[in-house]
Amino acid sequence: MRLTARALNRATLARQLLLRREPLSVADGVRRIVALQAQDPASPYIAMWNRLIGLDPAEVDRAFADGSVVKAHLMRITLHAVHASDYPAFHEAMQTTLRAARLNDRRFRASGLTVAEADALAGDLMAYARTRRADGEIGTWIDERLGERAHPRVWWAIRHYAPLHHAPTGGPWAFRPDKAYIAASEPDDGEARRAGVHRLVQRYLEAFGPASARDVAAFSLIRANAIHDALRSLRDDGIVIAVEGPDGHKLFDLPGGLLPDADSPAPPRLLGMWDSVLLAYADRSRVIPPEHRRLVIRSNGDVLPTLLVDGYVAGVWRPLDGGIEATAFHPLSDAAWAGLESEARGLVAFLGRREPHVYRRYAHWWSTLPSSDIRVLGR
Repeated sequence: MRLTARALNRATLARQLLLRREPLSVADGVRRIVALQAQDPASPYIAMWNRLIGLDPAEVDRAFADGSVVKAHLMRITLHAVHASDYPAFHEAMQTTLRAARLNDRRFRASGLTVAEADALAGDLMAYARTRRADGEIGTWIDERLGERAHPRVWWAIRHYAPLHHAPTGGPWAFRPDKAYIAASEPDDGEARRAGVHRLVQRYLEAFGPASARDVAAFSLIRANAIHDALRSLRDDGIVIAVEGPDGHKLFDLPGGLLPDADSPAPPRLLGMWDSVLLAYADRSRVIPPEHRRLVIRSNGDVLPTLLVDGYVAGVWRPLDGGIEATAFHPLSDAAWAGLESEARGLVAFLGRREPHVYRRYAHWWSTLPSSDIRVLGR
């Protein structure tokens, strides 16, 4: 059977808990959807609000505080929130990418330190950071260790690839700009890294499949040869199967992966910035119509908060005083607007407990957006 583009869309929505909200704990919800991009502190909260029934933001606070969900530099060399049980394998899987992105960067090389010296310093840092340390505290500790060779890009490089979790610092969404860190675990050997790639690929397919090898690479930025090796090995072990996608393209999945009917109804959603479904594929038309891609994913990498209508991006949203301004890129039905109105009321209440004007610093993008219809919802 060949899967249609719409069937793939519905598979993603089902696996990402976007066909219906589920009665799960935050930790179990994060485990199900695998990874939440977390470079903006509010985004994991809004992501889980979209996916779980009756979410109280304090439940997300507790998951970060008790360590069942951890925030760290992982896929695509950016911050993600993942289940604690996934972190060790994901970190090992990403080591080659994280290290290359920072230790080969001219800004680190300008420090004059060798890779071996940086690794030795990172190893010592793990002992120092067994208890929570503020960002500036670690920077000072590194400078004192290096003496005359101190350079600001040393800590910048190490914090991206060392096994460090971001420790909650308070604020409306658990993490303020004044960062703090705590050591996770010691780096493992190369064999553990290969096993980590296999685990990451398998978990990706659970949450985002069926998908291509290129999709896995786009999600992670792991090198293509490592992904192909993992897929080949997982297929040999019967863990992964090949399926036929649109136009006959080969996709990969797990036996028994969720594949709802392509005509399954998809309720409207108000996705936060950088929601994972918008960034998890090389072929982003699975969720973002090609004509809308450059409107939603901006040239500097910002990914705007979006309206999801019938499973596809149909516009963007931003908070206003007491409501949500929804900008549609094409005409929407009365039923779609009614669904978005209901979602907006829920989101206004959710944000009102913490930060009613979330994402305000990104408001400059709205002056450049075309629109078919702009409405203020949720008042």
